[in-house]
Amino acid sequence: MIVKNTMNIARTTSPLCLLLVAACPAIALSAPAGLGDCAAIAANDQRLACFDQLAAPYRSQASPDAAAVKSGDGEPPSQVGSSHAPASLVSTAPVPARPVIKSALAEHWELGPEHKRGTFQFRPHQANYLITTFTDTPNDAPYQPFRRFLSSSPGFSHNELSYQIGFKMKVLEEPLQSSTDLWVSYTQRSFWQARNRDASSPFRETNYEPEVMAVTPLNFSFLGVRARFINLGWVHQSNGQASTLSRSWNRVYAQMGLEKGNFSLVGRVWRRLGEPVAEDDNRDITDYLGRGDLTGTYLWRGHEFSLMTRYNPRTRKGAAQGGWAFPVAGKVKGYVQLFSGYGHSLIDYNHKQNTLGLGFLATY
Repeated sequence: MIVKNTMNIARTTSPLCLLLVAACPAIALSAPAGLGDCAAIAANDQRLACFDQLAAPYRSQASPDAAAVKSGDGEPPSQVGSSHAPASLVSTAPVPARPVIKSALAEHWELGPEHKRGTFQFRPHQANYLITTFTDTPNDAPYQPFRRFLSSSPGFSHNELSYQIGFKMKVLEEPLQSSTDLWVSYTQRSFWQARNRDASSPFRETNYEPEVMAVTPLNFSFLGVRARFINLGWVHQSNGQASTLSRSWNRVYAQMGLEKGNFSLVGRVWRRLGEPVAEDDNRDITDYLGRGDLTGTYLWRGHEFSLMTRYNPRTRKGAAQGGWAFPVAGKVKGYVQLFSGYGHSLIDYNHKQNTLGLGFLATY
């Protein structure tokens, strides 16, 4: 009886089973519409297969590095910005540029490619200024022989106008594929007794100084101080006078420039070129002006502080000159100059005096 009933159920349900069997492949082949379709499946293995079916397109697009990390066969990318990193992990923030440290010596001598301005361009050399000066001891001694014939001639005033103008020009830029530039320069200083009307306001002294320089960049540091250049040069200085008023000399020198931040130090040693004794108007000039000088400069918020020193240890004679340039308007600065020692001008090479100068300095 039980068998008969079972066969009857099978006969009545077989068409439904056949219909379900035929429909199962179609159900298996149709992709689920979303996660909700998979979550509604009660059987665990079918629900998991549904989720795998949804994830299949995304697995094929996964990066090799990600697949390797998931399987444990590889290491994650070492750099976030690599080509295999997800776009969301790549930083788009701009990389800050390294600060550009300005160099006064590099600008002055055009030491780097970014500073080059070509040849035959007028450039500043020594400071260009106009100042009124006050000295404690005017130098009348060189003019005494002429006063024999001018008994009524007054002495020199303690006050005079002094100016210095000049330029330099590059004539060869890195010739023969070298790093050396060849420069020429000219500097002129004049001392004018402008307020000495009793003496017809004469120009007491004018110094002429042409120069030739071969400048080579340096790039090494020691204790935080950077060597910037070395310079080999020749310089002539004279006052264009005759007889006992004549002064002149020629020198060859070696000069080096050092720099640290806003501070620069330029040192120079020279050797005087000999002249015939009969033509040498100041054969003892190195006893007073020494055989070298040292100049330090510090820049601070538009202000420029400088100090030049020279000294002859054998004769214990020398000089020091301090300067302070401060902003006034545009490229014009106020200028204060203090000098003490020998050689304020060429005719004063063996005369010691103290001077104070006030005026203006031009910048470029």
